[in-house]
Amino acid sequence: MNCPFCEVNHKRNKVIFDGQTVYVTLSNPRLTEGHLLIIPKRHIEKPSDMNAEERKELFDTLLQFQNKIINSLAQGCDIRENYRPFAKQDDLKVDHIHFHLIPRNPDDEIYQVYEKLQKDVFKFMTDQEIEESCNIFNH
Repeated sequence: MNCPFCEVNHKRNKVIFDGQTVYVTLSNPRLTEGHLLIIPKRHIEKPSDMNAEERKELFDTLLQFQNKIINSLAQGCDIRENYRPFAKQDDLKVDHIHFHLIPRNPDDEIYQVYEKLQKDVFKFMTDQEIEESCNIFNH
């Protein structure tokens, strides 16, 4: 298995917290200054494969570092996790679950490039689509 999160490159990624089941590293490449990754130590590909101990430490750590970001770097903090088994692993997509903590400020580069474009992507749902979606998730 060739997993960059199971075999951390300490020259490329600085580990800033090393817990029992997770660690925190600077994201490299990053989206903004202070962009962090919270990563389970065990190789896990999808969120539902995390055990209770891993989930608890991951979310406790996530909230701790979100607060550090908000108190020292930014006015807000996006939290993202992407599970995309349909996409091939590369330098930006890794088949090992991880959460991004992305410091955010008004009119940052992410807003300038991405969020202005998302208005074209978001669509209001029709009544039929709402009903069909509810039926899918209520089974």
